Amino acid sequence: MVRSLKNPKKAKRKNKSSKKGDGSSSSSSSIPSVPAKVWQPGVDALEEGEELQCDPSAYNSLHAFHIGWPCLSFDIVRDSLGLVRTEFPHTIYCVTGTQAQNAPNSIGIFKISNISGKRRELVPKKTSDDTDMDSESSDSDDDDAENDGPKAPVFQVRKVFHEGCVNRIRAMPQKPHICASWGDTGHVQIWDVGSHLNAMAESETNISKDATTIINQPPLVKFTGHKDEGYAIDWSPLVPGRLVSGDCKNCIHLWEPASESTWNVESKPFVGHTASVEDLQWSPTEPFVFASGSVDKTIAIWDTRIGKSPATSIKAHETDVNVISWNRLASCMLASGSDDGAFSIRDLRMLKEGDSVVAHFQYHKHPITSIEWSPHEASTLAVSSADNQLTIWDLSLERDEEEEAEFKAKTQEEVHAPTDLPPQLLFVHQGQKDLKELHWHTQIPGMLISTAADGFNILMPSNIESNLPAANAAA
Repeated sequence: MVRSLKNPKKAKRKNKSSKKGDGSSSSSSSIPSVPAKVWQPGVDALEEGEELQCDPSAYNSLHAFHIGWPCLSFDIVRDSLGLVRTEFPHTIYCVTGTQAQNAPNSIGIFKISNISGKRRELVPKKTSDDTDMDSESSDSDDDDAENDGPKAPVFQVRKVFHEGCVNRIRAMPQKPHICASWGDTGHVQIWDVGSHLNAMAESETNISKDATTIINQPPLVKFTGHKDEGYAIDWSPLVPGRLVSGDCKNCIHLWEPASESTWNVESKPFVGHTASVEDLQWSPTEPFVFASGSVDKTIAIWDTRIGKSPATSIKAHETDVNVISWNRLASCMLASGSDDGAFSIRDLRMLKEGDSVVAHFQYHKHPITSIEWSPHEASTLAVSSADNQLTIWDLSLERDEEEEAEFKAKTQEEVHAPTDLPPQLLFVHQGQKDLKELHWHTQIPGMLISTAADGFNILMPSNIESNLPAANAAA
Protein backbone atom coordinates (compact mmCIF):
# COMPACT_ATOMS: atom_id res chain seq x y z
CA MET A 1 0.00 0.00 0.00
CA VAL A 2 1.97 2.98 -1.32
CA ARG A 3 -0.22 5.92 -2.18
CA SER A 4 0.60 9.27 -0.58
CA LEU A 5 1.95 12.09 -2.69
CA LYS A 6 1.27 14.79 -0.15
CA ASN A 7 4.25 17.07 -0.30
CA PRO A 8 4.46 20.70 0.77
CA LYS A 9 6.79 21.42 -2.14
CA LYS A 10 5.04 22.57 -5.26
CA ALA A 11 6.11 20.98 -8.54
CA LYS A 12 8.45 23.28 -10.42
CA ARG A 13 9.16 23.39 -14.11
CA LYS A 14 12.81 22.76 -14.59
CA ASN A 15 15.31 22.21 -17.34
CA LYS A 16 15.87 18.51 -17.00
CA SER A 17 19.33 17.16 -17.65
CA SER A 18 20.10 13.98 -19.53
CA LYS A 19 21.25 12.42 -16.26
CA LYS A 20 17.61 11.96 -15.33
CA GLY A 21 17.00 9.82 -18.40
CA ASP A 22 13.73 11.64 -19.00
CA GLY A 23 13.84 12.49 -22.67
CA SER A 24 15.73 15.78 -22.62
CA SER A 25 18.13 16.47 -25.43
CA SER A 26 21.85 15.94 -25.37
CA SER A 27 24.63 16.64 -27.83
CA SER A 28 26.17 13.88 -29.91
CA SER A 29 29.52 14.38 -28.24
CA SER A 30 28.08 13.26 -24.90
CA ILE A 31 26.86 9.91 -26.22
CA PRO A 32 28.99 7.17 -24.68
CA SER A 33 30.95 4.96 -27.04
CA VAL A 34 30.23 1.81 -25.03
CA PRO A 35 27.21 -0.29 -26.06
CA ALA A 36 23.96 1.01 -24.58
CA LYS A 37 21.73 -1.15 -22.42
CA VAL A 38 18.53 -0.84 -20.42
CA TRP A 39 19.21 0.44 -16.91
CA GLN A 40 17.15 -1.18 -14.16
CA PRO A 41 16.64 0.79 -10.91
CA GLY A 42 17.46 -1.29 -7.88
CA VAL A 43 19.45 -3.74 -9.99
CA ASP A 44 22.08 -1.73 -11.85
CA ALA A 45 24.40 0.88 -10.37
CA LEU A 46 25.83 3.93 -12.09
CA GLU A 47 29.59 3.78 -12.16
CA GLU A 48 31.74 6.86 -11.99
CA GLY A 49 31.54 8.75 -15.27
CA GLU A 50 28.38 6.98 -16.41
CA GLU A 51 25.12 8.80 -17.02
CA LEU A 52 21.60 7.85 -18.10
CA GLN A 53 20.35 9.01 -21.46
CA CYS A 54 16.97 8.70 -23.12
CA ASP A 55 16.86 7.11 -26.56
CA PRO A 56 14.54 9.45 -28.51
CA SER A 57 14.12 6.89 -31.29
CA ALA A 58 12.23 4.72 -28.79
CA TYR A 59 9.29 7.15 -28.84
CA ASN A 60 6.90 8.35 -31.49
CA SER A 61 5.92 11.08 -29.04
CA LEU A 62 7.04 12.15 -25.57
CA HIS A 63 5.91 15.23 -23.66
CA ALA A 64 6.09 16.30 -20.01
CA PHE A 65 3.91 18.82 -18.18
CA HIS A 66 2.43 19.65 -14.76
CA ILE A 67 -0.49 21.66 -13.39
CA GLY A 68 1.22 22.97 -10.25
CA TRP A 69 0.74 20.65 -7.29
CA PRO A 70 1.39 16.90 -7.60
CA CYS A 71 -1.56 14.74 -8.63
CA LEU A 72 -2.07 11.24 -7.25
CA SER A 73 -4.79 10.35 -9.75
CA PHE A 74 -6.27 11.38 -13.09
CA ASP A 75 -8.51 10.05 -15.81
CA ILE A 76 -8.70 10.51 -19.57
CA VAL A 77 -11.97 12.05 -20.73
CA ARG A 78 -13.55 10.51 -23.80
CA ASP A 79 -14.18 13.09 -26.53
CA SER A 80 -15.93 13.43 -29.89
CA LEU A 81 -12.79 13.93 -31.99
CA GLY A 82 -12.76 10.39 -33.37
CA LEU A 83 -12.87 6.85 -32.03
CA VAL A 84 -9.52 5.74 -33.53
CA ARG A 85 -7.07 8.57 -34.17
CA THR A 86 -3.66 7.85 -35.67
CA GLU A 87 -2.57 11.14 -37.25
CA PHE A 88 -0.55 13.84 -35.49
CA PRO A 89 -1.10 16.33 -33.99
CA HIS A 90 -3.31 14.88 -31.23
CA THR A 91 -5.65 16.49 -28.71
CA ILE A 92 -6.55 15.05 -25.30
CA TYR A 93 -8.84 15.95 -22.41
CA CYS A 94 -8.27 14.84 -18.81
CA VAL A 95 -9.50 15.37 -15.26
CA THR A 96 -7.18 15.21 -12.26
CA GLY A 97 -7.01 16.19 -8.60
CA THR A 98 -4.27 17.82 -6.56
CA GLN A 99 -2.43 16.74 -3.42
CA ALA A 100 -1.56 20.12 -1.94
CA GLN A 101 -0.74 20.97 1.66
CA ASN A 102 -1.32 24.38 3.21
CA ALA A 103 -3.03 25.43 -0.03
CA PRO A 104 -6.46 24.90 -1.61
CA ASN A 105 -6.91 21.64 -3.48
CA SER A 106 -8.71 21.45 -6.76
CA ILE A 107 -10.00 19.27 -9.55
CA GLY A 108 -8.11 20.15 -12.71
CA ILE A 109 -9.86 19.86 -16.05
CA PHE A 110 -7.32 20.22 -18.83
CA LYS A 111 -7.00 20.04 -22.58
CA ILE A 112 -3.72 19.59 -24.45
CA SER A 113 -3.78 20.11 -28.19
CA ASN A 114 -1.10 20.15 -30.89
CA ILE A 115 0.61 17.08 -29.44
CA SER A 116 3.21 16.43 -32.10
CA GLY A 117 5.08 13.29 -32.94
CA LYS A 118 6.67 11.29 -35.71
CA ARG A 119 4.88 8.95 -38.05
CA ARG A 120 5.91 5.35 -38.22
CA GLU A 121 7.61 4.55 -41.51
CA LEU A 122 7.06 1.14 -43.10
CA VAL A 123 10.70 1.31 -44.20
CA PRO A 124 12.79 3.51 -41.88
CA LYS A 125 14.66 6.28 -43.63
CA LYS A 126 18.37 6.77 -43.09
CA THR A 127 19.10 10.25 -41.82
CA SER A 128 21.89 12.04 -40.05
CA ASP A 129 19.63 14.65 -38.48
CA ASP A 130 19.31 14.61 -34.74
CA THR A 131 15.86 14.59 -33.17
CA ASP A 132 14.81 18.04 -31.98
CA MET A 133 13.83 17.98 -28.33
CA ASP A 134 13.52 20.31 -25.38
CA SER A 135 12.72 19.94 -21.70
CA GLU A 136 9.01 19.59 -22.41
CA SER A 137 9.02 17.16 -25.36
CA SER A 138 11.16 14.63 -27.18
CA ASP A 139 9.57 14.46 -30.59
CA SER A 140 9.32 16.32 -33.85
CA ASP A 141 6.68 16.38 -36.52
CA ASP A 142 7.83 16.40 -40.13
CA ASP A 143 5.00 18.64 -41.25
CA ASP A 144 5.74 21.17 -38.54
CA ALA A 145 9.39 21.20 -39.50
CA GLU A 146 8.57 21.79 -43.15
CA ASN A 147 5.99 24.48 -42.46
CA ASP A 148 7.87 26.10 -39.58
CA GLY A 149 4.68 25.68 -37.54
CA PRO A 150 4.44 25.70 -33.76
CA LYS A 151 5.76 22.56 -32.10
CA ALA A 152 4.83 23.24 -28.49
CA PRO A 153 1.59 21.68 -27.28
CA VAL A 154 -1.20 24.09 -26.33
CA PHE A 155 -2.24 23.67 -22.70
CA GLN A 156 -5.56 24.77 -21.22
CA VAL A 157 -6.67 24.16 -17.65
CA ARG A 158 -9.58 25.03 -15.40
CA LYS A 159 -9.60 24.38 -11.68
CA VAL A 160 -12.59 23.64 -9.43
CA PHE A 161 -12.23 23.85 -5.66
CA HIS A 162 -12.11 20.45 -3.91
CA GLU A 163 -12.32 20.04 -0.16
CA GLY A 164 -9.20 18.13 0.84
CA CYS A 165 -6.72 16.18 -1.26
CA VAL A 166 -8.02 14.11 -4.18
CA ASN A 167 -7.13 10.47 -3.61
CA ARG A 168 -8.66 9.21 -6.84
CA ILE A 169 -10.79 10.55 -9.67
CA ARG A 170 -12.71 8.79 -12.44
CA ALA A 171 -14.77 10.07 -15.39
CA MET A 172 -17.94 8.20 -16.39
CA PRO A 173 -17.32 6.41 -19.70
CA GLN A 174 -20.81 7.03 -21.10
CA LYS A 175 -21.10 10.65 -19.89
CA PRO A 176 -17.49 11.84 -19.62
CA HIS A 177 -18.45 15.27 -18.25
CA ILE A 178 -19.52 13.51 -15.03
CA CYS A 179 -16.67 12.49 -12.72
CA ALA A 180 -16.39 11.04 -9.23
CA SER A 181 -13.68 11.96 -6.72
CA TRP A 182 -12.47 10.28 -3.53
CA GLY A 183 -11.18 12.79 -0.99
CA ASP A 184 -8.95 12.37 2.04
CA THR A 185 -11.83 13.92 3.99
CA GLY A 186 -13.67 10.60 3.67
CA HIS A 187 -16.22 11.94 1.19
CA VAL A 188 -17.03 10.72 -2.31
CA GLN A 189 -18.32 13.47 -4.58
CA ILE A 190 -19.75 13.57 -8.08
CA TRP A 191 -19.12 16.57 -10.33
CA ASP A 192 -20.39 17.94 -13.62
CA VAL A 193 -17.45 19.50 -15.47
CA GLY A 194 -19.27 19.81 -18.78
CA SER A 195 -19.20 23.62 -18.88
CA HIS A 196 -15.41 23.62 -18.48
CA LEU A 197 -14.89 20.99 -21.18
CA ASN A 198 -17.16 22.91 -23.56
CA ALA A 199 -15.32 26.18 -22.92
CA MET A 200 -11.96 24.58 -23.67
CA ALA A 201 -13.28 22.84 -26.77
CA GLU A 202 -14.14 26.23 -28.25
CA SER A 203 -10.78 27.82 -27.46
CA GLU A 204 -7.17 27.23 -28.44
CA THR A 205 -5.70 29.84 -26.11
CA ASN A 206 -2.72 28.67 -24.11
CA ILE A 207 -3.55 29.03 -20.41
CA SER A 208 -0.80 28.98 -17.79
CA LYS A 209 -0.44 25.70 -15.94
CA ASP A 210 0.16 27.71 -12.77
CA ALA A 211 -3.07 29.70 -13.07
CA THR A 212 -4.23 30.44 -9.54
CA THR A 213 -7.92 31.00 -10.28
CA ILE A 214 -9.95 28.26 -8.60
CA ILE A 215 -13.67 28.18 -9.32
CA ASN A 216 -16.12 27.46 -6.51
CA GLN A 217 -18.62 24.95 -7.85
CA PRO A 218 -20.82 22.68 -5.71
CA PRO A 219 -20.75 18.95 -6.45
CA LEU A 220 -23.86 17.20 -7.73
CA VAL A 221 -23.63 14.70 -4.87
CA LYS A 222 -21.58 14.44 -1.68
CA PHE A 223 -21.70 11.05 0.04
CA THR A 224 -20.64 11.00 3.69
CA GLY A 225 -21.55 7.38 4.50
CA HIS A 226 -18.04 5.97 4.36
CA LYS A 227 -16.35 5.56 7.76
CA ASP A 228 -12.90 6.49 6.49
CA GLU A 229 -11.15 7.88 3.44
CA GLY A 230 -10.55 5.60 0.49
CA TYR A 231 -9.00 5.14 -2.93
CA ALA A 232 -11.11 2.49 -4.67
CA ILE A 233 -13.75 3.72 -7.11
CA ASP A 234 -15.03 2.60 -10.52
CA TRP A 235 -17.83 3.42 -12.96
CA SER A 236 -19.66 0.56 -14.66
CA PRO A 237 -18.76 0.29 -18.37
CA LEU A 238 -22.17 -1.29 -19.04
CA VAL A 239 -24.72 0.65 -16.94
CA PRO A 240 -24.41 4.46 -17.17
CA GLY A 241 -24.10 6.03 -13.74
CA ARG A 242 -23.60 2.81 -11.76
CA LEU A 243 -20.65 3.22 -9.38
CA VAL A 244 -18.86 1.41 -6.56
CA SER A 245 -16.63 3.05 -3.95
CA GLY A 246 -14.46 1.32 -1.36
CA ASP A 247 -12.77 2.70 1.75
CA CYS A 248 -9.88 1.98 4.09
CA LYS A 249 -12.27 0.39 6.62
CA ASN A 250 -13.06 -2.53 4.22
CA CYS A 251 -16.53 -1.27 3.19
CA ILE A 252 -17.83 -1.01 -0.40
CA HIS A 253 -20.91 1.04 -1.31
CA LEU A 254 -23.01 0.67 -4.47
CA TRP A 255 -24.34 3.75 -6.23
CA GLU A 256 -27.35 3.60 -8.55
CA PRO A 257 -28.40 6.59 -10.69
CA ALA A 258 -31.82 8.01 -9.82
CA SER A 259 -31.80 10.77 -12.44
CA GLU A 260 -29.35 12.76 -14.55
CA SER A 261 -27.91 14.42 -11.43
CA THR A 262 -28.90 12.29 -8.42
CA TRP A 263 -27.82 8.91 -7.08
CA ASN A 264 -29.14 6.45 -4.53
CA VAL A 265 -26.30 5.03 -2.42
CA GLU A 266 -27.02 1.86 -0.48
CA SER A 267 -26.42 2.53 3.20
CA LYS A 268 -25.56 -1.11 3.93
CA PRO A 269 -22.08 -1.81 2.52
CA PHE A 270 -20.64 -4.87 0.85
CA VAL A 271 -18.27 -6.44 3.39
CA GLY A 272 -15.93 -9.34 2.81
CA HIS A 273 -12.42 -8.00 3.16
CA THR A 274 -10.68 -7.72 6.52
CA ALA A 275 -8.62 -4.65 5.60
CA SER A 276 -8.60 -1.62 3.31
CA VAL A 277 -10.19 -1.97 -0.14
CA GLU A 278 -7.52 -0.63 -2.48
CA ASP A 279 -9.07 -0.98 -5.93
CA LEU A 280 -12.34 -1.85 -7.66
CA GLN A 281 -13.13 -2.96 -11.22
CA TRP A 282 -16.47 -3.69 -12.85
CA SER A 283 -16.76 -6.69 -15.15
CA PRO A 284 -16.70 -5.65 -18.82
CA THR A 285 -19.45 -8.18 -19.66
CA GLU A 286 -21.58 -8.74 -16.51
CA PRO A 287 -23.49 -5.63 -15.32
CA PHE A 288 -23.91 -6.88 -11.73
CA VAL A 289 -20.37 -8.24 -11.18
CA PHE A 290 -17.30 -6.40 -9.91
CA ALA A 291 -13.90 -7.29 -8.43
CA SER A 292 -11.99 -5.81 -5.49
CA GLY A 293 -8.40 -5.95 -4.27
CA SER A 294 -7.42 -5.44 -0.64
CA VAL A 295 -4.61 -4.97 1.83
CA ASP A 296 -5.69 -8.36 3.22
CA LYS A 297 -3.85 -9.89 0.19
CA THR A 298 -7.06 -11.14 -1.44
CA ILE A 299 -9.11 -10.46 -4.55
CA ALA A 300 -12.87 -10.86 -4.24
CA ILE A 301 -15.51 -11.23 -6.95
CA TRP A 302 -18.94 -9.81 -6.10
CA ASP A 303 -22.43 -10.18 -7.59
CA THR A 304 -24.75 -7.40 -6.44
CA ARG A 305 -27.79 -9.66 -6.94
CA ILE A 306 -26.82 -12.23 -4.31
CA GLY A 307 -26.21 -10.20 -1.16
CA LYS A 308 -23.48 -8.21 0.52
CA SER A 309 -20.82 -10.93 0.69
CA PRO A 310 -18.41 -11.89 -2.09
CA ALA A 311 -19.32 -14.67 -4.49
CA THR A 312 -15.73 -15.87 -4.25
CA SER A 313 -12.47 -14.73 -2.66
CA ILE A 314 -8.91 -15.88 -3.27
CA LYS A 315 -5.52 -15.14 -1.78
CA ALA A 316 -3.87 -13.31 -4.64
CA HIS A 317 -0.47 -12.14 -3.37
CA GLU A 318 1.94 -12.43 -0.46
CA THR A 319 1.47 -8.74 0.37
CA ASP A 320 -1.17 -6.02 -0.15
CA VAL A 321 -3.10 -6.08 -3.41
CA ASN A 322 -2.66 -2.46 -4.53
CA VAL A 323 -4.30 -2.39 -7.96
CA ILE A 324 -6.36 -4.56 -10.29
CA SER A 325 -7.43 -4.33 -13.95
CA TRP A 326 -10.13 -6.32 -15.76
CA ASN A 327 -9.32 -6.98 -19.41
CA ARG A 328 -12.00 -5.34 -21.61
CA LEU A 329 -11.01 -7.38 -24.69
CA ALA A 330 -10.52 -10.77 -22.99
CA SER A 331 -12.98 -10.66 -20.11
CA CYS A 332 -11.67 -13.84 -18.49
CA MET A 333 -8.37 -12.13 -17.65
CA LEU A 334 -7.78 -10.12 -14.45
CA ALA A 335 -4.44 -8.48 -13.66
CA SER A 336 -3.31 -7.48 -10.16
CA GLY A 337 -0.26 -5.72 -8.70
CA SER A 338 1.04 -5.99 -5.15
CA ASP A 339 3.12 -4.18 -2.58
CA ASP A 340 6.16 -6.43 -3.10
CA GLY A 341 6.49 -5.42 -6.76
CA ALA A 342 4.96 -8.59 -8.22
CA PHE A 343 2.04 -8.63 -10.62
CA SER A 344 -0.08 -11.55 -11.75
CA ILE A 345 -2.54 -12.47 -14.47
CA ARG A 346 -5.47 -14.74 -13.66
CA ASP A 347 -7.86 -16.64 -15.88
CA LEU A 348 -11.15 -16.31 -14.05
CA ARG A 349 -12.48 -19.44 -15.76
CA MET A 350 -10.00 -21.44 -13.69
CA LEU A 351 -10.99 -20.07 -10.26
CA LYS A 352 -12.93 -23.21 -9.31
CA GLU A 353 -9.91 -25.37 -10.17
CA GLY A 354 -7.78 -23.65 -7.56
CA ASP A 355 -4.76 -22.16 -9.33
CA SER A 356 -5.98 -19.52 -11.76
CA VAL A 357 -2.61 -17.76 -12.25
CA VAL A 358 -1.49 -17.93 -15.87
CA ALA A 359 1.40 -15.46 -15.58
CA HIS A 360 3.39 -14.02 -12.68
CA PHE A 361 6.17 -11.43 -12.93
CA GLN A 362 8.64 -10.17 -10.32
CA TYR A 363 10.54 -7.71 -12.50
CA HIS A 364 9.70 -4.66 -10.36
CA LYS A 365 11.43 -4.40 -6.99
CA HIS A 366 9.09 -1.86 -5.37
CA PRO A 367 5.28 -1.63 -4.95
CA ILE A 368 3.09 -1.70 -8.04
CA THR A 369 1.15 1.57 -8.13
CA SER A 370 -0.96 1.15 -11.29
CA ILE A 371 -1.82 -1.54 -13.81
CA GLU A 372 -4.03 -1.37 -16.90
CA TRP A 373 -4.79 -3.55 -19.90
CA SER A 374 -4.49 -2.01 -23.33
CA PRO A 375 -7.86 -1.12 -24.85
CA HIS A 376 -6.55 -2.10 -28.30
CA GLU A 377 -4.46 -5.26 -27.78
CA ALA A 378 -5.85 -8.04 -25.58
CA SER A 379 -2.44 -9.39 -24.57
CA THR A 380 -0.81 -6.04 -23.73
CA LEU A 381 -0.77 -4.24 -20.39
CA ALA A 382 1.10 -1.38 -18.74
CA VAL A 383 2.44 -1.30 -15.19
CA SER A 384 3.89 1.46 -13.03
CA SER A 385 5.89 1.01 -9.86
CA ALA A 386 7.42 2.93 -6.99
CA ASP A 387 10.78 2.03 -8.56
CA ASN A 388 10.13 4.93 -11.01
CA GLN A 389 9.55 2.63 -13.98
CA LEU A 390 6.59 2.37 -16.31
CA THR A 391 6.74 -0.94 -18.16
CA ILE A 392 4.71 -2.34 -21.04
CA TRP A 393 4.21 -6.09 -21.46
CA ASP A 394 2.91 -8.37 -24.21
CA LEU A 395 1.91 -11.72 -22.73
CA SER A 396 1.77 -13.36 -26.16
CA LEU A 397 5.55 -13.14 -26.60
CA GLU A 398 8.01 -15.94 -25.93
CA ARG A 399 11.71 -16.12 -26.70
CA ASP A 400 12.38 -17.94 -29.97
CA GLU A 401 16.01 -18.97 -30.41
CA GLU A 402 15.40 -20.22 -33.96
CA GLU A 403 13.96 -16.86 -34.95
CA GLU A 404 16.96 -15.09 -33.42
CA ALA A 405 19.34 -17.31 -35.39
CA GLU A 406 17.41 -16.68 -38.61
CA PHE A 407 17.49 -12.93 -37.99
CA LYS A 408 21.22 -13.05 -37.32
CA ALA A 409 21.83 -14.95 -40.56
CA LYS A 410 19.80 -12.48 -42.61
CA THR A 411 21.29 -9.32 -41.14
CA GLN A 412 24.81 -10.61 -40.57
CA GLU A 413 24.66 -8.94 -37.17
CA GLU A 414 25.07 -10.15 -33.63
CA VAL A 415 21.81 -10.73 -31.79
CA HIS A 416 22.10 -10.11 -28.07
CA ALA A 417 18.69 -10.94 -26.64
CA PRO A 418 18.90 -10.09 -22.92
CA THR A 419 18.71 -13.17 -20.75
CA ASP A 420 17.99 -11.24 -17.57
CA LEU A 421 14.80 -9.60 -18.90
CA PRO A 422 11.48 -11.40 -19.50
CA PRO A 423 10.73 -11.79 -23.22
CA GLN A 424 7.26 -10.36 -22.58
CA LEU A 425 8.77 -7.00 -21.56
CA LEU A 426 8.20 -4.65 -24.50
CA PHE A 427 9.18 -1.24 -23.17
CA VAL A 428 10.65 0.53 -20.13
CA HIS A 429 9.91 4.21 -19.58
CA GLN A 430 11.87 6.12 -16.93
CA GLY A 431 12.48 9.68 -15.87
CA GLN A 432 9.45 10.32 -13.62
CA LYS A 433 9.79 10.40 -9.86
CA ASP A 434 7.31 8.50 -7.68
CA LEU A 435 4.96 7.19 -10.39
CA LYS A 436 1.38 6.86 -9.19
CA GLU A 437 -1.06 6.15 -12.01
CA LEU A 438 -1.22 5.46 -15.74
CA HIS A 439 -3.93 5.19 -18.37
CA TRP A 440 -4.08 4.18 -22.02
CA HIS A 441 -5.94 6.57 -24.30
CA THR A 442 -8.86 4.55 -25.65
CA GLN A 443 -9.17 6.71 -28.78
CA ILE A 444 -5.47 7.10 -29.66
CA PRO A 445 -3.85 3.66 -30.09
CA GLY A 446 -0.42 3.44 -28.47
CA MET A 447 -0.73 6.56 -26.30
CA LEU A 448 -0.15 6.36 -22.54
CA ILE A 449 -0.39 9.11 -19.94
CA SER A 450 1.16 8.83 -16.49
CA THR A 451 1.26 10.97 -13.35
CA ALA A 452 4.00 11.20 -10.74
CA ALA A 453 5.27 13.50 -8.00
CA ASP A 454 7.01 15.68 -10.58
CA GLY A 455 4.17 15.89 -13.09
CA PHE A 456 2.66 14.12 -16.08
CA ASN A 457 4.13 12.38 -19.12
CA ILE A 458 2.45 11.67 -22.46
CA LEU A 459 4.25 8.89 -24.28
CA MET A 460 3.83 6.85 -27.43
CA PRO A 461 6.51 4.14 -27.62
CA SER A 462 7.60 3.41 -31.18
CA ASN A 463 7.23 -0.35 -30.74
CA ILE A 464 3.64 -0.18 -29.49
CA GLU A 465 1.70 0.04 -32.72
CA SER A 466 -1.64 -1.06 -34.09
CA ASN A 467 -1.37 -3.47 -36.96
CA LEU A 468 -0.50 -1.63 -40.18
CA PRO A 469 -2.30 -2.57 -43.39
CA ALA A 470 -0.37 -4.71 -45.83
CA ALA A 471 1.52 -2.76 -48.49
CA ASN A 472 -0.32 -4.61 -51.27
CA ALA A 473 -3.74 -4.32 -49.66
CA ALA A 474 -6.54 -3.56 -52.10
CA ALA A 475 -7.68 0.03 -52.18
